[in-house]
Amino acid sequence: MPILGTRHQRWPDEAACADAAAALAAHRSLADACVELHGPLGAGKTTFVRHLLHALGVRGSIKSPTYSLMEPYEIARDGAASNVAHFDFYRFDDPQEWEDAGFRDVFAAPGLKLVEWPEKAAAFLPVPDLRVHIEPFADESRDVRIEAHTARGVELLT
Repeated sequence: MPILGTRHQRWPDEAACADAAAALAAHRSLADACVELHGPLGAGKTTFVRHLLHALGVRGSIKSPTYSLMEPYEIARDGAASNVAHFDFYRFDDPQEWEDAGFRDVFAAPGLKLVEWPEKAAAFLPVPDLRVHIEPFADESRDVRIEAHTARGVELLT
């Protein structure tokens, strides 16, 4: 899958992660995007999603969908309700589990899709608009590479 654009960031702390999430949340085209999050355990994928969802107006605690596989949210954009689905495929042993769980319908519907551990269901997932690669360092900083794979993704990089 071609990479249409790339941006590198260094997050020295969680505040930088929150700032990056807020900047992404400001884009109107995010409402129907698919964003994959890559990185090892503890990289900060769920932390980034929490900051992004808070920046989009979700209130209260945001649970990791490690056990539930998907957590749905509703946000208001431009006075209209929009859906968000936060996925975590870490526990998948077989990509077919994605199909068996009925996620094809969720991905076909409008709304933002945030996907942790997408490699566990790669054969079934659509081309993501963005791929966010997070690499943690011992000093708690993060090296982040964001790749755009669609025209929407290129727009989200700016």
